[in-house]
Amino acid sequence: MKYTQLGRTGLKVSRLVLGTMNFGPQTDEADSHAIMDAALDAGINFFDTANVYGWGENKGRTEEIIGNWFAQGGDRRDKVVLATKVYSNMAAGGEAWPNHDKLSALNIRRAVDASLKRLRTDHIDLYQFHHIDRATPFDEIWQAVDVLVQQGKILYAGSSNFPGYKIAQANEVAARRGSYGLVSEQCLYNLAERRAEMEVIPAAQDYGLGVIPWSPLNGGLLGGVIKKEVEGGRRATGRAADALADTAGRAQVQAYEDLLDKHGLEPGEAALAWLLTRPGVTGPIVGPRTAEQLESALRAVELELSAEVLSGLDEIFPGPGPSPEAFAW
Repeated sequence: MKYTQLGRTGLKVSRLVLGTMNFGPQTDEADSHAIMDAALDAGINFFDTANVYGWGENKGRTEEIIGNWFAQGGDRRDKVVLATKVYSNMAAGGEAWPNHDKLSALNIRRAVDASLKRLRTDHIDLYQFHHIDRATPFDEIWQAVDVLVQQGKILYAGSSNFPGYKIAQANEVAARRGSYGLVSEQCLYNLAERRAEMEVIPAAQDYGLGVIPWSPLNGGLLGGVIKKEVEGGRRATGRAADALADTAGRAQVQAYEDLLDKHGLEPGEAALAWLLTRPGVTGPIVGPRTAEQLESALRAVELELSAEVLSGLDEIFPGPGPSPEAFAW
């Protein structure tokens, strides 16, 4: 495994991030534990989750699965850089009860204590805001975060799904207060969805945030979906199915698969390897449902894409370019 610093911090993290969103809804606890063991054995030390994972009546279940894994001992917790998130409503019974969601100081305090209990740990290494909160000022958010840091409950704060201007606003307020500010941004970013290159990634780089792409295969679209379909395998669903329903979109994906087939590359591995070449990227989140999917992701870390392949990928999936040139001059 290869490692890098998380943004401007001294924290060393693996170039792949283990995403746990499938733990509970799609992968049972025993298999989830086996995947985490395999990830740790392979050198992945960066695990990402969220308080809401498990979803619906089972929200919080994913954190519980991770907590039960930590409780098995063997230095599991000490070896892991643990990241979770706060924002979604966690009121019991699914009721949209006031102050059980978003980023008020009250909810941040309540949510971190609940996550610590489920995760069976005394601290969270990276506490991420899952979405912007338009109603809560950053002065209040940083006041709450600073208290948690002083109490030893969290070490760093990060963002997820923030636009570039909110990254700038958050860190300018933090600097004025003498707070450390955001150290990472977790955003939707992959070959087929490159809008983050316009402002989010440049803002993250300017403020010293590590970029953690989620959905690196764009909902399976970049994982050889047409080939699997032809071979009678799992059919595309969700975002991938929508893209393939469009004639131009399907032709684009076919060109992508043809290019990689020509060079003897597996599409999913190549898509991850491409992200590892991108400026500012700490590491993509991989969310394996099975041990075999984890093994495929691990091969991407050692995969070096040739200049010809990189050029071909840019032709098929051209990025928007930086702002303001992407929409002006």
